[in-house]
Amino acid sequence: MRAFCLALSALVLSGCETLAYYGQAAGGHLALMARARPVEEVDADPALRERLKTAVAIRDFASRELQLPDNGSFRSYADLGRPFAVWTVVAAPEFSLEPLQSCFLFAGCVSYRGYYDRAAAERYATGLRAAGNDVVVYGVPAYSTLGWFDDPLLSTFIGYPDADLARLIFHELAHRLLYVKNDTTFNESFAVAVERAGLRRWLAAQGREAAPARSPAPQIAEVRARLEALYRTRLAPQAMRERKRAELEALRPVLARMPAFEGQEPSNAFVASYATYTELLPAFERLLAEAKGDLPAFYALARKFASERSSPGPSSAQRP
Repeated sequence: MRAFCLALSALVLSGCETLAYYGQAAGGHLALMARARPVEEVDADPALRERLKTAVAIRDFASRELQLPDNGSFRSYADLGRPFAVWTVVAAPEFSLEPLQSCFLFAGCVSYRGYYDRAAAERYATGLRAAGNDVVVYGVPAYSTLGWFDDPLLSTFIGYPDADLARLIFHELAHRLLYVKNDTTFNESFAVAVERAGLRRWLAAQGREAAPARSPAPQIAEVRARLEALYRTRLAPQAMRERKRAELEALRPVLARMPAFEGQEPSNAFVASYATYTELLPAFERLLAEAKGDLPAFYALARKFASERSSPGPSSAQRP
């Protein structure tokens, strides 16, 4: 669920991009879009037709009740024939929780890099590991082109349970509503806040009781705080590695209880990636409460919050 701006990027190079990366990004996205067909034209079995009908109803609810952008996104469908839309690479230095940044012409600098081919993502990750970084690679079922294209429904998530499907659609549409260059944490935390608020309203409209919100795992935040404190010390590298290893090992049983992170190795990169989606969530929840649940008022407060946050240029931009 990453904001992933691709439009025209393959045609224009800036300081820290290469034609090779832009080429795979543009080619991968155009290949995805070539598979998209309007929902009403999709020749599908009854089960898929029912899922598409549900998805379109959720999409209509998003614009009608949540005041999310009303456009052509999620009104077409593409079968990708693979488990994920893209594979994302996140990296952080050995003794830091600040993710390395990749900078793009229109999207600005972001704390990840996406690949349409898993092997390409793994090759890039291998280079980052060789340079001494902690790296995590994981599949992403959907992404937003930030309004440059009408993003289709995808086979990678159409089979999700209704609530998860709604959450994903609300999240991706939130990126179209508000996106701040060079601030991945703001963008992803805002989208999570919107998906949570939207899901509560959608479940209520369905006459369904809302399940307890998926709260960020407090253990991850606690380990993150201890690691940040550790990395500020002047311990010798080997001693710091041992302390780091012990802190990260404490996360292993936590991740084992979280299906979304099954098989994930705890690392600086994982902790940094998790924080991207959760760090500002309490702040957005407070803004929603300040707006008394009124979503347009909340969106206005979020825009004000965005303008108040400083966005200095990253100090460690990834260079392909």
